[in-house]
Amino acid sequence: MFPQTRMRRYRNSENLRSMVRESRLHVEQLIYPLFVIEGEQIKNPIDSMPGVYQFSLDNVLAEVERAVQAGIKSLLLFGIPAAKDAVGTGAYAEDGIVQKALRLIRENYPDLVLIADCCLCEYTDHGHCGVLVDDYVENDPTLNLLAKTAVSQARAGADIIAPSDMMDGRVGAIRRALDENGFKNVAVMSYAAKYASSFYGPFRDAAGSAPQFGDRKTYQMDPACSVRQAMAETELDVMEGADYIIVKPALAYMDIITKTRASFYQPVVAYNVSGEYSMVKAAAMQGWIDEKKIVMEIMTGFIRSGSDLIITYHAVDVANWLKEQ
Repeated sequence: MFPQTRMRRYRNSENLRSMVRESRLHVEQLIYPLFVIEGEQIKNPIDSMPGVYQFSLDNVLAEVERAVQAGIKSLLLFGIPAAKDAVGTGAYAEDGIVQKALRLIRENYPDLVLIADCCLCEYTDHGHCGVLVDDYVENDPTLNLLAKTAVSQARAGADIIAPSDMMDGRVGAIRRALDENGFKNVAVMSYAAKYASSFYGPFRDAAGSAPQFGDRKTYQMDPACSVRQAMAETELDVMEGADYIIVKPALAYMDIITKTRASFYQPVVAYNVSGEYSMVKAAAMQGWIDEKKIVMEIMTGFIRSGSDLIITYHAVDVANWLKEQ
């Protein structure tokens, strides 16, 4: 006890502080999301996400190169198709926008880890993540379409398939389809604990995926549900073959990240979502905060809470800041 014990002895210099740091962020933990869109000569700014763009294929390689030069090794691809329909045909089309982007990036950057978001919401004209029957999202018919999407993405060069729909049984359906089609080495990164969050608004601007009616509360988790429900969701995905576990959103759900890390052996991925990103950018643009310091503190918080990997729109900036340290 004081005065014999003085915790400030650990903090008297930068070298002393660095000796006892346990939460260390490195560039290999960062996953950079990219939005690819049909068309030519497109670099559409997302007003609600300053610094984030939709890229056509003839422009996307420049952004990939920017990320690679910063040290980024993993990309997560989202697609905006030219046309939508009731069953999200563009999600599993062999010439779909994500499939074309995967082939292009793989050809030019063979060593990058390419992760494909596997969902229907960007491709359906109603904006929901599955097949509709009388305005209700039906679970089981959706699984077949998600499995088709996963196989088409693997065939195009994806290393990892990331199902984000929250349909029951989708990890198992995707795992079986991948194995049956010769893609046993393609991994599944499951959005295992994904909440019906208000933090997703800017993403829906970027991906054009807002529901045209209702909400997603019948399939995404209630933010006020128990931690036990999140663990049950995650356990089911792990039993069905998930190789990685995503908690989404991250900033308001660090308790879920910590519990997930303590309960499962699979790598835990924090998704630092669009609303979290946009709040920081907006405050920084007003001069109210130091963007670099705030972002690095948030990233360190994710690591401290138990995250092994971080999906973040800040990834390129963070990678460059890490070089400066």
